[in-house]
Amino acid sequence: MAEVLLDRSDRVAVITVHDPERRNALTLDLSDRLADAVRTCESDPGVHAVVVTGTPPAFCAGADLTVLGEAREEGLRRIYAGFLAVANCSLPTVAAVGGAAVGAGLNLALACDVRVVGPRARFDPRFLRLGIHPGGGMTWMLQRLVGPQTATAMTLFGQVLDADAAVARGLAWQRVEGGHDELVAAAAELARPAADAPRDLVRTTKASMRATADLADHGRAVDVELAPQAASIGTPEFQAGLAAAKGRISGKG
Repeated sequence: MAEVLLDRSDRVAVITVHDPERRNALTLDLSDRLADAVRTCESDPGVHAVVVTGTPPAFCAGADLTVLGEAREEGLRRIYAGFLAVANCSLPTVAAVGGAAVGAGLNLALACDVRVVGPRARFDPRFLRLGIHPGGGMTWMLQRLVGPQTATAMTLFGQVLDADAAVARGLAWQRVEGGHDELVAAAAELARPAADAPRDLVRTTKASMRATADLADHGRAVDVELAPQAASIGTPEFQAGLAAAKGRISGKG
């Protein structure tokens, strides 16, 4: 049965696209369920970070080809809705990519803030090979992440990045040895500092990173960060951390 699984533990949610027989290809229903799972995480105060993965053997084989072949603009937007919900998530997101991430599946991986990969990970745009134009903002996401040369090699020249190449090109943060469970565990461990931090602080920090990403002026970035930093100084969490830090310093004296 094709479904999207949601497991929440210790302030980290794991969203799993689960249709292994079809290599987790995105149908309209699966895409809707994926978007719903992201919204559930955002509305749950007990979730501070999100891991996105797919049931082996693939991460996500892209859009279901039958659905894709029948889609027009409205249908395409419904296919996009799942990975765009991930892209727009206010919480930190980590993709645990253990197999092929193809087409819309590549978009799903790109939509996450960080990617960790297993030995069998593979990043493959494949749009031109299928005779279809890239969609869902893939060209924008990929170029911003890996630069124009690697994005061109992948998109126009059909280059596929394996786990090691993805790390070398900056597409993934780290390679994790072992199976799917070890990969998801590593992704959750990477998310741990965000999961342990105050939720509002994590969300405002991610929002500031998005706001400053395209700024060319340092002074404007200072202004973006000023109000949320000042607000965070007044929180009980910061005051407690400050008191603890002062205590450690005093103890050293």
